[in-house]
Amino acid sequence: MKITDADIEKLAGTPFQHDVWRALIRIPRGTVCTYTELAKMAGHPNAVRAVANAVGKNPLPPHIPCHRVVRSDGKLGGYSAAGGVTQKRRLLLSEGVRIK
Repeated sequence: MKITDADIEKLAGTPFQHDVWRALIRIPRGTVCTYTELAKMAGHPNAVRAVANAVGKNPLPPHIPCHRVVRSDGKLGGYSAAGGVTQKRRLLLSEGVRIK
């Protein structure tokens, strides 16, 4: 399932959440970014914690690939979808990404 900007706009969420979810769909498969980088991509560079909260509200994981966002120290961070961090690690491994 390929999610587009138009699909994001149809989801229940705030304009801020939509900004974050649109940024998430632009993270290429097989790569990761930090929450700080995501905040910049979403147009909210000074709202890293709020961006992280919006990531946690993602209504369509893994189709909106929040599993591709990691902490600035390179560790996995959380994953609010079913399976938690174990599933996040599995998804990243399936894309060829290994995280400590």
